[in-house]
Amino acid sequence: MDIERGAVAREIDEEKWVYDSSVDHKGRVPRRASTGVWKASFFIIAIEFSERLSYFGIATSLIIYLTKIMHQDLKAAAESVNYWTGVATLMPLIGGFVADAYLGRFSTVLFSSILYLMGLIMLTMSWFVPSLKPCDGGDVCREPRKVHEVVFFLAIYLISVGTGGHKPCLESFGADQFDENHPEERKKKMSYFNWWNIGLCAGLLLAVTVIVYVQDHASWGIADIIFTTVMAISLIIFVLGRPIYRYRKPTGSPLTPLFQVLVAAIAKRNFPSPSNPAELHEEYKSQKTQGRLLCHTDKLKFLDKAAIVEEKGSSVEKQSPWRLSTVTRVEEMKLILNMIPIWLGTLPFGICVAQGTTFFIKQGTTLNRKIGNDFLLPPASIYALAAIGMITSVAIYEKILVPLLRKVTGNERGIKMLQRIGIGMLFSITTMIVAALVEKKRLNVVSKNPTTASTSMSVFWLAPQFIIIGVGDGFTLVGLQEYFYDQVPDSMRSLGIAFYLSVIGAANFLSSLLITVVDRVTEKSGQSWFGKDLNSSRLDNFYWLLAGIAAVNLCIYVPIAQRYSYKNVQNVAIADCHDGDRAAAASMA
Repeated sequence: MDIERGAVAREIDEEKWVYDSSVDHKGRVPRRASTGVWKASFFIIAIEFSERLSYFGIATSLIIYLTKIMHQDLKAAAESVNYWTGVATLMPLIGGFVADAYLGRFSTVLFSSILYLMGLIMLTMSWFVPSLKPCDGGDVCREPRKVHEVVFFLAIYLISVGTGGHKPCLESFGADQFDENHPEERKKKMSYFNWWNIGLCAGLLLAVTVIVYVQDHASWGIADIIFTTVMAISLIIFVLGRPIYRYRKPTGSPLTPLFQVLVAAIAKRNFPSPSNPAELHEEYKSQKTQGRLLCHTDKLKFLDKAAIVEEKGSSVEKQSPWRLSTVTRVEEMKLILNMIPIWLGTLPFGICVAQGTTFFIKQGTTLNRKIGNDFLLPPASIYALAAIGMITSVAIYEKILVPLLRKVTGNERGIKMLQRIGIGMLFSITTMIVAALVEKKRLNVVSKNPTTASTSMSVFWLAPQFIIIGVGDGFTLVGLQEYFYDQVPDSMRSLGIAFYLSVIGAANFLSSLLITVVDRVTEKSGQSWFGKDLNSSRLDNFYWLLAGIAAVNLCIYVPIAQRYSYKNVQNVAIADCHDGDRAAAASMA
């Protein structure tokens, strides 16, 4: 009877308070009713909306600015965009590490948002301050001033540095508002990444419609003023939500425990592996004061030696963590190592996505963009179709497919995260095939009508490739966010989102490298695939090459994903887990 009363009291207590290692803004255990979940996440999604408005307003029109105002050729402009995007999506590795180890997510987001705002202010000044303007004779210059180039690139790279702290921490900070140990909040958290991306796409959609129209028909400077104003307002909104957020205290370098596992395993490499995993060392403390424990797995058994107790009679508490690790630390190391082939396997998808903000946009400038008699569609506005495709696919997946798939598969997510990523890869291959066919048609039109070139073709010939890549993003990009946030150790959640962003960043650098290599190889064979303009280029061949690379990669990715072992959290205090626990972990993966 007393045990039953104790269990009931504990359940009531956990309904009132949140025991997942988070704290409120005063450092106390947070109340469930007054903190976190959607009421906190909406404040966070609001600043993501404004940041994406600014980012995509710059990113989707950057190649046009570089070719029209800076007078860079097509290849140089595409490489400049890829380098900038690469930096913006690799910097989160540094921002995520600093947040997890030292500053915490809230402080990192606040500081990086201020840097971002400073970059936007500098960008605005580069257009309006007379001495920093591109030239004195209006918007279009024969050659921009060097000082404008310097200030412009300083501004956009300051924005990329701000993105480095903003992106990994803001998304993971929003996910921190849900308690994974609470059944209702866990289900809401599974929907969080879908709604996060709908907010992201709403900012993108506004950026590539209203903002690019302002850039094209009014002034680049007026668009910069809009970015700066919206970012400043959203920063104030973010700070106002401080009392209802749930916070995670930084726990020091998340990389140190991983190195400790590696050093301990090497030091005890000659020790025999125990036949019973229960003999491995684990520390059992109250779940209220410690993060979640992980189940032992049979893969990468060499690392298990780090958790072998050398002297049975000695006190394990006195042993150095560089000599003895826990099962949970060992399993965290295994998680990181298991992620490497998945990370590598998604790079070709990222290379395909990189074409959307470079060559796809530039193609739009050569086609007929008139709607009706008077309205001229800005080239970057066609990218809105990718946002619409992503919003549509995410909404259908969330509201229709997930409920149906839950009944069929028994998986809380509908399908496994890596399956969702793989489906998006199929769409990326289809995108490249469609893009190659459309570009081949455009080149045929140019060859038949050299005087009018491809202006007789409607820009909406590009619609299929934008919509398909948007649908693919709804599967792969959202799946990658879920995967890297969920599968990293709990102490590395900001770095987890940074790992996802680094896929896009590394892919942009690889895209630039691939362009350079293909340019040199094809130039030696007669004619380069990348001429001074699109009409003298062979982008259709390049798209076929990307489709082939992505298809081969998918064939390698599928068996790797099938053999992947998902994170398995302990429900009971034992070093190994039963099959039922493993099945439960698979159902939530």
